[in-house]
Amino acid sequence: MQKHKLRIVKEDPWLQQAEAEVNDRHRRYRESLHSIEADNGSLTHFANGYTYFGINYSPREKGWYYREWAPHAEDLYLFGDFNNWQRYSHRLNRKEYGIWEIFLPENEYRDRFIHESKIKVLVHSDSGWQERIPAYIRRVVQDPDTLDYAGQVWLPPKTFKWERDSFSIGNLRELLIYEAHTGMSQEREGVGSFVEFADYLIPYIKNAGYNTIQLMAIAEHPYYGSFGYHVTNFFAVSSRFGTPEDLKYLIKKAHEQGIAVIMDLVHSHAAKNTLEGLNGFDGSGHQYFHAGERGDHPHWDSKIFDYGKREVLRFLLSNVKFWMKEFHFDGFRLDGVTSMIYFDHGFREGWDLDGFFKTGVEWDAITYLQLLNTLVHKINPKAVTIAEDVSGMPGMCRHVKEGGIGFDYRLGMAIPDYWIRILKEKRDEEWNINELWQTLNDHLPDVKTIAYCESHDQALVGDQTLAFRLMQSEIYFRMSKHDQSIVIDRGLALHKMIRLITISLGGQAYLNFIGNEFGHPDWIDFPREGNNWSFQYARRQWSLSENPDLKYRYLAEFDRAMIRMVKKYHILSQDYGIQLNMDEENKTIVFRKQDLIFVFNFHPDRSIPGYSFQLPEPGDYVNVLNTDSLAFGGQGRVDESQVHITTYDPKKKAHWLTLYNTNRTAQVFRRV
Repeated sequence: MQKHKLRIVKEDPWLQQAEAEVNDRHRRYRESLHSIEADNGSLTHFANGYTYFGINYSPREKGWYYREWAPHAEDLYLFGDFNNWQRYSHRLNRKEYGIWEIFLPENEYRDRFIHESKIKVLVHSDSGWQERIPAYIRRVVQDPDTLDYAGQVWLPPKTFKWERDSFSIGNLRELLIYEAHTGMSQEREGVGSFVEFADYLIPYIKNAGYNTIQLMAIAEHPYYGSFGYHVTNFFAVSSRFGTPEDLKYLIKKAHEQGIAVIMDLVHSHAAKNTLEGLNGFDGSGHQYFHAGERGDHPHWDSKIFDYGKREVLRFLLSNVKFWMKEFHFDGFRLDGVTSMIYFDHGFREGWDLDGFFKTGVEWDAITYLQLLNTLVHKINPKAVTIAEDVSGMPGMCRHVKEGGIGFDYRLGMAIPDYWIRILKEKRDEEWNINELWQTLNDHLPDVKTIAYCESHDQALVGDQTLAFRLMQSEIYFRMSKHDQSIVIDRGLALHKMIRLITISLGGQAYLNFIGNEFGHPDWIDFPREGNNWSFQYARRQWSLSENPDLKYRYLAEFDRAMIRMVKKYHILSQDYGIQLNMDEENKTIVFRKQDLIFVFNFHPDRSIPGYSFQLPEPGDYVNVLNTDSLAFGGQGRVDESQVHITTYDPKKKAHWLTLYNTNRTAQVFRRV
């Protein structure tokens, strides 16, 4: 029985109708946490599974333990290079609770059980005999000839040193996130590496002004084109990008530049692979995942975790702690949260209280997310967790102790959907500025939102980036500074305006996908049979923005200027803009944010000299950012050196500012 009313219910009258259900949600979390603490001492100790399962060296006993949880298996055998691949010579011993174990003494195996030697485990069950990769393995490699995967003993002779890594994401006042994929971060046609990313892209990100990197595709995934979302080996760094030490090198280098690194964590589902993944590991068909149809994701062709099982919780929570402690990640973006917390995976028409709390809710998944957020913030109170959730589940970004689920931020996924919709369905003169304002401000004050115009979702094959949607095929042929094109002019103008109004109004943090800041022309298409296994579209052409004769450079320069302004005036720290003028006829929006005045004219052709609007206080105002500047590929129609002095209307007792309101332009002013 809940003794005290939970804070999220106290503060939201709408939730009072579902108070009993909110209380039940919180009760389930408390009971699960207390049970874990009673059996394991603490949640953080419970999450030490990665130091027990898998391969771990025992200094006290001087040797290596290999342990596996496989409750329905009849026999397990470890084999590999160390025993000349003799499949039955090293049988594991069955312990309590379905745990299997074998010990390899160092004095006997030091010359055989060595760094980079390959291993597998043979599992005997009702399903027969299967060669598998240990579930907690930390390194997986693929044979280039047979394409077969094997685990790898990872005992590097030089242990990576984290000394002087004192970075804290808590020192960042606002998050400016650069979402990136290591493999496609280079220009050459091929797969980029962690070291390349660290040495070449981190300086670029630093110069661009972003202070957080969100890395995709970190855990091992056999199919490159899955973008890292079909994970097979949750504790293994993707070997196609480098070694675990290479990833640590990347993160440490980012920290040295004052940049946080967040991992795109995929715990919403797993690859169906059986030879290298978790599926059917112990032969039961329901070890890590639900049995039957409930264990199959109908839309993603993948498997769904059984979050109600204690050992599944240990596996996933240990995975969270592993990435934080071993690699110093500063937080996580949780993929597919909506899919996790509903039996229909979020494929429904609308959302109401019954849908949030009564029918079709996967309570075990919600409890898991509450435990995850509790664990993350116990390990690092300053760490950041981000929910990819489109449902708007109440309390998603409220502290667990207040009755919430515990995330720090949610992704503002309605914003890119809105931009795509109006660009596809409406002519410029049909844009409704009131609808635009409402969409960008549609976030609760206690729900921190990450605003973005486009992420990897909008850049994948089957969709289009904003730049391509705006400029279509002319982006390939008409981007020379010496070429004139009204399509390109419109595209450049709106690309800048859309970004500026999104970062200014959309939330308390901002995200950009790699290369989109300068309008990268191509979609993302990883090597596959349909494109003859080409890397042409799985890379970023940085030379486009570096070429002084191309207009991509204008967009890159504008993005840098925009980020500098946002940081200098702490635009993201204020939840909402203060509306000053909504002029539907001239498609003009004027608002105040912090100490700046923003003027957006979305009209396709209406420029208005002597345009006046009311301000709350008098003063002299100067231009601090102008999307129409020649430096950003604009028309240069505004004198940016002009000081705009307010006038006073004694009849209306109001102060007015007058300026040249040019079409398809955003201007930002500061009171001197």
